[in-house]
Amino acid sequence: MSNAYKYLDPDYTYTDPKTGILRNLQDITDAEVLLFVESGAVTKRLHELNENPIKIKEIESLFLIHKHLFQDLYAWAGKKRIVEISKDGKQFFPTTHFDNAFKYINTLISEFKEIPKSNKENLAKKLAEILDNVNYLHPFREGNGRAQREFLRLLAIEKGLTLNLNPLDNKSVYERYMKGTIESDLKTLTELIYELIETKNQA
Repeated sequence: MSNAYKYLDPDYTYTDPKTGILRNLQDITDAEVLLFVESGAVTKRLHELNENPIKIKEIESLFLIHKHLFQDLYAWAGKKRIVEISKDGKQFFPTTHFDNAFKYINTLISEFKEIPKSNKENLAKKLAEILDNVNYLHPFREGNGRAQREFLRLLAIEKGLTLNLNPLDNKSVYERYMKGTIESDLKTLTELIYELIETKNQA
């Protein structure tokens, strides 16, 4: 499965034209070093959210999550991207229509909140629909996957459920998650989420 992302950023808003890596608050100029530092910083911030969860109100909560996760590295953490992104020839949601997408996703979040805690099947379906739309939106220049997985985890918590879409050393979950998000395969995402969500006292 390819990871060929393309970015329309002629003004080098996010990257250093000399090194090609993301501009960052720590002035790191080596891609491998940046990846290492970013991984450690985000892991620390994820632990903080585990201890003090953000309550999901609407799509704006996704931006708060992203800001928290990437605040140590990027000045644009928590800010919507201003460049267009595509992967394998498929363009993610155009920046010019973000406002309409935000309204639609807010509707999905409201619908999720109305589903009874006991209806695991419908909760899984709605979480899959939210994930599919947030992934297509791809609102950030970097860190979309990590932010959206945490967004879904926190949504699940509000229904007394646990949801880990990034379990360690679980290739099957990773492959199904990637297939579902890249191909916009709601059936795969729904089945995966249904299998993974558990009531908190059973986790």
